[in-house]
This record gives sequence, C-alpha cells and structure tokens, in this order.
Amino acid sequence: MQTFDFRGKTVLVIGGSSGIGNGIAQSFRGCGAEVFVWGTRMSASDYSAAEGSDLTGLNYACVDIADAANVESYVAPFAALDVLVQSQGTVMYARREFEMRAFQRVMDINLNSVMACALKFRPLLAKSAGSIVNLSSVAAYRSTVGNPAYSASKTGVMALTRTLAQAWARESIRVNAIAPGLVETKLTKVTTDHPERLNAALKSIPLARLGTLEDMSNAVLFLASSLAAYVTGQTLVIDGGATL
Repeated sequence: MQTFDFRGKTVLVIGGSSGIGNGIAQSFRGCGAEVFVWGTRMSASDYSAAEGSDLTGLNYACVDIADAANVESYVAPFAALDVLVQSQGTVMYARREFEMRAFQRVMDINLNSVMACALKFRPLLAKSAGSIVNLSSVAAYRSTVGNPAYSASKTGVMALTRTLAQAWARESIRVNAIAPGLVETKLTKVTTDHPERLNAALKSIPLARLGTLEDMSNAVLFLASSLAAYVTGQTLVIDGGATL
C-alpha cells in the first residue's frame, strides 16, 4: 500500500527514462506528483518496455547532461519544482575507464552533471523548500576492479551531497542520496545475465536477493517526503547488507 502523498508536487527525475530512475519516476507519479524525466534519446517513443522503460504519464525531454551548457540553456516547462532526483549514470566495462577519454566521459555524466543540474534548479528548489535526492552507489564504499571512473564518480556524488546539504540548508533545500547495491538494470547485465557471476554476487548479499526498483524508489520517496524533514546530507545504503 502506498503511504506517500505527493499530490500537487512537481518532480524532475534526471535519468528517469529507464532503470532505477524510471522506477523512481513512476513511483512519484503513483503518489500523485506531476513528473518530468530527462533521457538521452530523441523522444519517449524511442524507449520500449522490453528495455525496462515505462514512460506512461511522464513528461519526457531529451537533454545531453554530459555537456553542462545543455543543462544551463534548458528552458523548463514548469514554474515550480519540489523534488529533483538525480539518477543519471553510466559505466564502461572492459577496462575502458583506464583510458582518459572514457574516464572523463563517465565523470561528466556521473558527477559533473549532478552539480550542473543542482545549480540549474537551485532557485526553484529554494522557493519551494524542496529536496534533492542523488544516486550514489555501494561503489562509493569499496574499490571496483576495472572501473576507476565509476567508483570515483559515485564517491564524489556522496561527498557532493554532504557539501550541498550544508551549503543550501539555510535556503531550506534538503540534499540526500541513496547508494544502491545490485539491482537488475541494463547497466548490471554484465552480472545479472551470467549465472555464475550472479550466484557469486548473491552469496555476498546477506538478504540473499537482488535489490528491486521498489526497494530503491521507497527510499527516495521517504527522503523526499516530510517524514525526512530533519534529514539532510545523508547517503542511505540500500544493498541487502552487502557492504556489511
């Protein structure tokens, strides 16, 4: 049973076209919010349910957040914003992140854009005493073999969350984050599509299961709600105990 009420609220989910971000966007919509999402493809019709995307009832826009100039020049179709969820992210496998060009690309998407979007929407969030919820990762708490940019960027998101929370608290903007563990999305298929890797991963999780979109969404809804009115600067780890 849904217990959160976001009726009359406006929510923007960066990276809300697929994966965890899409699950979060639909959860806010289910709680009555008007939800806008950003993605990388030209239109909503370029996404499909087979890819894990459900853009039903969401307001879609294509914005290349890897370039801060695109964020700065964006003209918002909403006059008020209550919640900004930053779920953007990418990873490059096969040790590509050890190449400087790939490293920079991951950092631009996973970290630099988080700052750009936060700055872009700070005025609206200050007016509404709003909330930012960023997506870090359990990769912020340990090394990730083969993915130095992903690990560094997600650690940076956690640090940026703390810093912005303190800097903007007097503007009544709360800034928090979640750090998901293993959730089945297109970014984790390198593990979830391979039985041996998946079984090894499950053995390392005390709750012995993958995280779900609902697990992640519920935490974000809480952090964005009045129930968390005295919570800011925190990163909530949601990993079934894997980092214990």
